[in-house]
Amino acid sequence: MQQLNRIGESFWYLTPVSETDRPILGMVVGNDLTLMIDAGNSEAHAQLFLEKIAEQNISKPDLVVLTHWHWDHIFGLSALKNALSISSVDTKEEMLKLSTYEWTDEALDQRVQEGTEIEFCASCIKKEYGDQRNIHIALPKITFKQRMEINLGGVTCILKHVGGDHAPDSIVIYIKEEKILFLADCIYADIFSPKRNYTKKRTLELIKQLEEFDAETYILSHWKAITKEEFLQETQLLKSIAHYTETCRGNEEKIKEEYGQSLNRELTEDELETIEYFVNGYHIRT
Repeated sequence: MQQLNRIGESFWYLTPVSETDRPILGMVVGNDLTLMIDAGNSEAHAQLFLEKIAEQNISKPDLVVLTHWHWDHIFGLSALKNALSISSVDTKEEMLKLSTYEWTDEALDQRVQEGTEIEFCASCIKKEYGDQRNIHIALPKITFKQRMEINLGGVTCILKHVGGDHAPDSIVIYIKEEKILFLADCIYADIFSPKRNYTKKRTLELIKQLEEFDAETYILSHWKAITKEEFLQETQLLKSIAHYTETCRGNEEKIKEEYGQSLNRELTEDELETIEYFVNGYHIRT
């Protein structure tokens, strides 16, 4: 059951669903304008969000910002016809490519075989839509390159391109007055390569950019809202394993040994998975 939660005075978000890969959707409510963050993975997802905010006497969004091009963040845009849509230039370019695709089981399965789609996404699309798959890729009306600032009336949203391994077009949204940084998927691994991976260079460049924001709360689209302490734990994990991957030259067992010794404990499943992804990235890069 998806729930609408509130943080601070101006930010609301709808919780995610893992089964069909529905990400968190956000809403920033200003005195003059409302801004929705991401459009959802279907019109049904977007419509549910609109119903939930209406229950809180919040008007429909005036603006909607897309964080990156992946299907689960953009397919609901066609249901938000009255909102002015915004994305990075790179996100719109990727969406243009998607607009030429068919979304039948046969078309999805063929793209999985070709390597232009992954089984995880294809399976989630089938679950989210069932047999009624009238998918229309609505394109954003406004694009920006690196940074955009929007004053909603008493609340300022800063949109900034940060990239990363998960999607090179990723942007974050910083809600200045609330000190909330909407990360979307930017700190997740690349899931579209033959092997899921992180690369040291992109990861460290991304973290450096994220650390420039004076945030107290961070929103990860497929998880939850986390505190600054939790965010720092996540980024320290990525920094440390990136370092050991480089010094151990991508030797997975050696990385586990040295990183485990530094912690003086057994490694968690999350740490082992992160090591695997960095090792994959090391060998793809080299």
